[in-house]
Amino acid sequence: MRIHWDDRMKQVKLGLMLAALVIAGVSLVVSHSLIRDLETDERSKMSIWAEAMRSLIKADDSTDLSLVLKVLNGNNSIPVIVLDAQQNVIDSRNIQMESHVDTLQYLQHLSQQMSAAGHSMKMTLAGDAPGSDYITICYDESVMLKRLATYPYVQLGVVALFVLVAIYALLSSKRAEQNKVWVGLSRETAHQLGTPISSLMAWSQVLSETYPDDPLLPEMDKDIRRLELIAERFSKIGSAPELAPCNLYEVVSRVVDYMERRAPSSVDISFDVPTDLPSVRLNSPLFEWVLENLSKNAIDAMSGKGKISICGYREDARLVLEVSDTGKGISKKNFKNVFRPGFTTKKRGWGLGLSLAKRIVSEYHNGKIYVKHSQVGVGTTFAIEIKI
Repeated sequence: MRIHWDDRMKQVKLGLMLAALVIAGVSLVVSHSLIRDLETDERSKMSIWAEAMRSLIKADDSTDLSLVLKVLNGNNSIPVIVLDAQQNVIDSRNIQMESHVDTLQYLQHLSQQMSAAGHSMKMTLAGDAPGSDYITICYDESVMLKRLATYPYVQLGVVALFVLVAIYALLSSKRAEQNKVWVGLSRETAHQLGTPISSLMAWSQVLSETYPDDPLLPEMDKDIRRLELIAERFSKIGSAPELAPCNLYEVVSRVVDYMERRAPSSVDISFDVPTDLPSVRLNSPLFEWVLENLSKNAIDAMSGKGKISICGYREDARLVLEVSDTGKGISKKNFKNVFRPGFTTKKRGWGLGLSLAKRIVSEYHNGKIYVKHSQVGVGTTFAIEIKI
């Protein structure tokens, strides 16, 4: 299998994604390290604040409290609750509460949450002897620390969103460019075919007048009409084709008749499409092109020997056509790749047939085409769904 430009682009995209993941991982590690340092710093500050609180409680009339009060009042960011030995709230700081909330009950509940999170410390008031009175200092992370903890994720989310928007814009631009290429190539092909077809039609008229009984002229006329159909198909690519109610049986029958005349005798082509299926809106020349592409690919996959079967049926509000072959099959990883422009497993081929088929079915007929199932060495079934 050949390595195409899309495969190299896929490798580049994968490399960029891996690089982005590495950068994100490094960013998170650095951020978490910084947060841990800040947590340690806040815990150290709370230890000093708790010592100041103990000094304030133990102070007498002769104690100089200026430094103690300066330390206590210096805490303007860390939420803290002070409990006595009976776990009653005796003081709080930097706690935001709504007016209708029971203050003591709320502080009691909040202190329990702080203790459960490991943010508490006990300070004895009269030495280390058992039974001595003590206070419990419960605290929480500061608002700044909480914001810093969430900021890396917000930052990565913004970067990811920017990358997704950029990728979407690039893919849209690429798709628009591909559409222009499709349209330009198709219309130029139709234009180039127009002149020789007109010349052939004129020569056919001259020959029919000169040799009216020649048995080869009808066959020549058939080939000219076929060339006209091909030119018409190419001219419709890139413009909104006209859709008209069609009988699916008649469409499939024409394709099978055409393929049977041109397929090797070792290829058996059969179809089972009920004649009473509801009509669907199709552009018959383009839709027949899809079936011809699928049939030709099936013949190539079978190396010119095997069986092709086409069956149609109704499923809810849509008609389904299945084209099956007994060829070499498709690996599951390539079920979607087969519709990519340039993808092919042939030694010779442009890899545009199935891509063109998908464009005709999905964009022009608002339908779906996909690999329903395939097994390597057994065969493949393509399914086409069209809304009734």
